[in-house]
Amino acid sequence: MDIMNIVNPIISIGGLGVVFGACLGIASEVFKVDEDPRIGQVLEVLPGANCGGCGFPGCGGCASAIVAGTAPVNACPVGGAAVAEKVGAIMGIEASASEPMAAFVKCGGTCETAKEKYDYFGIDDCNMAVQLAGAGAKSCAYGCLGLGSCKKACAFGAIEIVDGIAVIDKEKCVACGKCVSACPKHIIELLPAKKKVKVQCSSKDVGKNVMQVCSSGCIACKICEKNCPFDAIHVIDNLAVIDYDKCKSCGICANKCPKGVITGKRPAAPAAEAKPAAAAPAAPKAEAPAAEAPKAEEKPAE
Repeated sequence: MDIMNIVNPIISIGGLGVVFGACLGIASEVFKVDEDPRIGQVLEVLPGANCGGCGFPGCGGCASAIVAGTAPVNACPVGGAAVAEKVGAIMGIEASASEPMAAFVKCGGTCETAKEKYDYFGIDDCNMAVQLAGAGAKSCAYGCLGLGSCKKACAFGAIEIVDGIAVIDKEKCVACGKCVSACPKHIIELLPAKKKVKVQCSSKDVGKNVMQVCSSGCIACKICEKNCPFDAIHVIDNLAVIDYDKCKSCGICANKCPKGVITGKRPAAPAAEAKPAAAAPAAPKAEAPAAEAPKAEEKPAE
């Protein structure tokens, strides 16, 4: 066998590889797009969660948007103020302090307080259950189904299903918004984390219908609205809605709510112990009135 029959194809293929490689190298230089080096610097300080909570496709998309000026330096909800400060230093922009947000489930219909139309035996997924008759087993059409679609979507372990409803651990929540998108009932909302006063209901039914299906639902009685000294809460479409620009978290609405729908109730102040009154200076004794003269005894009639 002629050895050249093997060597020649190898040389030919190798030569083609060299030629194509050179062409690709030239093309990469000709069509090269210069990338702003700040994109890499911003990407390094981002947490790398790739959660999409910033509204961009991953941390790379967020970094590109920040450098391009289409996103603020505090666009990353996971990194918070610390990351925003570092990004601001790279961009030469002072990072404005934004109020921390956390997800909140606007439903308090637990297994004890909310009625169910039927027993559900199926896949533990809210998006599947909501396709059934009545949008799920829960009698309230607005209520949390408690099957954990939001929990599965949360990459930070901030959601647990407790007594039939989703509960958010705001210490773990990074406000990425994944649970908001995952909930088919749209009852999870990003709200100011520091505000304790929140409406734990989403029902827009009239009060009579609410009471028939849930004992912990908003009945649109407007007691909260009438008692708020800051005009921060109003009943809209049969549901109490809080304006957090006005709310001072005083807790008056929560204390007044007859159904306990509003969180942030302030405990009653303990009754102050009665202190013994300080001894008052003795008042001058009043002079005793003059003794009346004894009346003359009436003589018996003769």
